[in-house]
Amino acid sequence: MLDVRRMRVLREVAQRGSFSAAAEALAYTQSAVSQQIAALEREAGTKLVERNARGVRLTDAGRVVVGHADVILARLADAESELEAIAGLRGGRLRLAAFPSAGASIMPKAIAAFRDRHPAVELTLQPAEPTDGALLRSGEVDIALTITTPGASACAYGPGIQELKLLDDPMYVILSDTHALAHRRTLRLADLAGEQWMLGSTGTCPDATIFLRSCQVAGFEPRIAFESNDYPSIQGFVAAGMGVSFIPDLALINVREDLVVRSLGARPPMRRIMAATLTDSYCSPAREAMLEILVQVSNDFGTARRELSLAS
Repeated sequence: MLDVRRMRVLREVAQRGSFSAAAEALAYTQSAVSQQIAALEREAGTKLVERNARGVRLTDAGRVVVGHADVILARLADAESELEAIAGLRGGRLRLAAFPSAGASIMPKAIAAFRDRHPAVELTLQPAEPTDGALLRSGEVDIALTITTPGASACAYGPGIQELKLLDDPMYVILSDTHALAHRRTLRLADLAGEQWMLGSTGTCPDATIFLRSCQVAGFEPRIAFESNDYPSIQGFVAAGMGVSFIPDLALINVREDLVVRSLGARPPMRRIMAATLTDSYCSPAREAMLEILVQVSNDFGTARRELSLAS
């Protein structure tokens, strides 16, 4: 029978790409990792890992074991959650993941509210890209915030994941305060058809996908001058006069003084912020309570935005 602890070591080796990196992540020695893999290979009756000059790679059998390890470890995480939930919200833990703009806006308020109500529950938060569902599928986090487009029929993380809508997050345009259009309060996307754009990486960033679709609707293909998934970096390039950029409302919490933010009208491009969980996993009282708080905090953000719009 395969040892689950050794399967966890193999998965870490596969994710990290080397025995030494896996050892560091697991707080093991490299020799201990090698011994664990050798023992697992004896249990499996076949070679699971091949070493080469670039590190290690899984054999076909190794990939099969790691695939099952993800499922097994996720189910074990569920078992731990159910046991911890016996004490209700007087203990246990809740693991969260969020992309940067949500981690700087929604999550701090939600975590503060949760700790006020349930101080004995251990909370952790780690960064994760909005298109990366690996932490959720492996059972390493209980709730992950992600991004979809309004009206999207499929979950951003794929099958087996369910999503709860938190809020619709409108997109704005940022320009250098010396830009020729900086004096205008509202812009149309078509007004910026001739500009160079700073943009999130088109292969990994949902914001970039939303932007490109909006440009197509506006009748032009944008010229992309620079790609980055880091909004502070994008702001630096815009401030330097290298172009203009989209920025979502949640990312407006920190905007440079040498930039201006302009609305794209009454129906701007929009991204939808969702809270994702595993479809068939156990919903602990802590997870249920946090989902309720996330919805309330998100509603408060939307209300504050509407009041600001009416006042301006």
